[in-house]
Order: sequence, then C-alpha cells, then structure tokens
Amino acid sequence: MAKKAIITGITGQDGSYLAELLLEKGYEVHGIVRRQSSTVRPRLDAVMGRTDLPLDKLHLHYGDLADGGGLVRLVSRVQPDEVYNLAAQSHVRVSFDAAEYTVDVTATGCMRLLEAIRDVGIQPRFYQASSSEMYGLVREIPQTEQTPFYPRSPYACAKVFAYWATVNYRESYNLHGSNGILFNHESPRRGETFVTRKITLAAARIKMGQQKRLALGNLDSKRDWGYAKEYVEAMWLMLQQPEGDDYVVATGETHSIRECLDVAFETVGLKWQDYVDIDPRYYRPAEVDLLIGDPAKAEKKLGWKPRTKFKALIELMVESDVRLLKDQLSGKPILSY
Repeated sequence: MAKKAIITGITGQDGSYLAELLLEKGYEVHGIVRRQSSTVRPRLDAVMGRTDLPLDKLHLHYGDLADGGGLVRLVSRVQPDEVYNLAAQSHVRVSFDAAEYTVDVTATGCMRLLEAIRDVGIQPRFYQASSSEMYGLVREIPQTEQTPFYPRSPYACAKVFAYWATVNYRESYNLHGSNGILFNHESPRRGETFVTRKITLAAARIKMGQQKRLALGNLDSKRDWGYAKEYVEAMWLMLQQPEGDDYVVATGETHSIRECLDVAFETVGLKWQDYVDIDPRYYRPAEVDLLIGDPAKAEKKLGWKPRTKFKALIELMVESDVRLLKDQLSGKPILSY
C-alpha cells in the first residue's frame, strides 16, 4: 500500500519539488493550499504537466496553518505516514514589515500542526523546515548542528521557535521529528522577490530589452547557495532514518551577491555594473553577513551531498528565465521549469 504524505507549502518552490519526488516514489501526496481568488499555481502546474507521474495520487486540500481545527480534521482524514511542514511567511525582509503575521504562520503554525498530530493520536514522521537564518549573527564558521542560534529577523526568531517545538515534541511525545536546517537553496521555481531569482530574471529581461535597471541592497552579503531540487531529497532521507534528528543541509561553500551578479550577467553576455543600482530600501534593519554550513552529518548519516555547484546553479536559473520570457512572448503556457 502506498505511503501517504501531507505537505504544507506545496505551492512553493520546495513543496513542488518535494511533491514531484514523492510521486516518483509512489506516494499518495496531500498538499495544503490556501484559498485564493486565482487558481494559477505555476510551480504546481509544472508538476501537473508531467505525464510520467501518477497525478491521480496528488490531492490538494484547502487549509491554513492559522486554522488549528482544520489541521486536525485533515490529519484525521488522511492519516499520513509522513508530514512535511514547509509553509511559512518565508521572506526575511518582509518579516520586518509583517512581524506578527510571520510569527503566527511560521512559529505558531508549526505548533498547531504538531498539536493536530498529537490530538489525532497517530505517529507519522514529521519534518520541520528550519533555516540557516536561525544562526543570524554567527557564533562560528562554518555552522553545524551544534552552533548556537542568534536570529536577526522576525522570520528567524519564528523559525527558532518551530525548531525547538519539533525537538520538544520528539523528546516529550516520542515523535519521529526532524529539523532540516537548510541553507539558501535556489532554483528556477524560486520566488521573484528573492535575491537570486530577482537577479537571474533581471539579467534575462535586460538582455531581451524588457527591463532597464536592477535595484539591490547589500552586495557584500554572503550565503551558502544550493539547488532546491537536491535539497528536498535530504528532507525525504531524514524521514527514512530509524530516529528523528536534526541536520544541516548546505554546500559548504559561500558566495557573495556580487558573485551571483557576475555569473548571471556573464551568462547573457552583459556587465552587471552597467545596470545595477544600490537602493538603501533593500537593506535589512539587522543584517546577516555570512552564512556557510557544514553538511558533514547529512553526508555521513543520510548519504546526501550536493551535486550542483554555485556557478552551474545560477547559469541554470538564467537559462530557465530566458526560456520563460520567450514562452511569454510566444504565447505558450507559462510554467516554472
């Protein structure tokens, strides 16, 4: 009998890649989506467009992490073997402007889901999408599973709460709960307001004459960037282990936003210095300057390690955005590659 999984945040970058992975493995996948006036979901449309997947095993349910009663009903009805909590207000800069909402969805939402599982009385394996932003003002380089957290945004604070809630339920209720401390992970399905996709899409648009300038904040900020499609494999592997645990998922390399600009604009034969403006509006009130993770534990215990390097990732994203813009001009269906 096929395993059943619930994915919150299924319409996002990670959720869509995880849904693909689980369908490929024969799972029955249940995704929670919020009710919106538009049913356009380009990332999921990319999944739905794959004729090689058992799409009859993909089920979408209206719900929200703000609705504890709805979560209880869904968990009771589905009786999942695995639960992946990927939903969040995940934009760090926006979390300063919408702090209370960010905390309600990202922190309290995780607690509501954990309580729903406990109320129903089942023991699924639980994955919590934790974040490298929890390290914030870093205490050591590189960051490991033992590095103390020092969050520098409402988003990061909320993620720290959700992390410890998962650990607490693992220790208090014998939940098979795992935290994936994922460092920045990108793809052609990344949201357009996130800096890597903002850069790759701008490079493609400028090359095609659809955009003139690009405004950015701190170009010296450094991150550990990997490929989201590979990172969801680590999520799945965590829930296949005999016991729940916490893992850093990263590349072990760090690159600046300047380097991202170099690769993106070189891919389309342009110099970014001719098109980029520095805008103070894009600086964070409290900046995180350097994040770099040590994925040794994930490699040793899960057998996981990243395959796509930084340069190849940014080139992949730019090339995808060029195709996306050409599809728009030709009137083809718009999908996230």
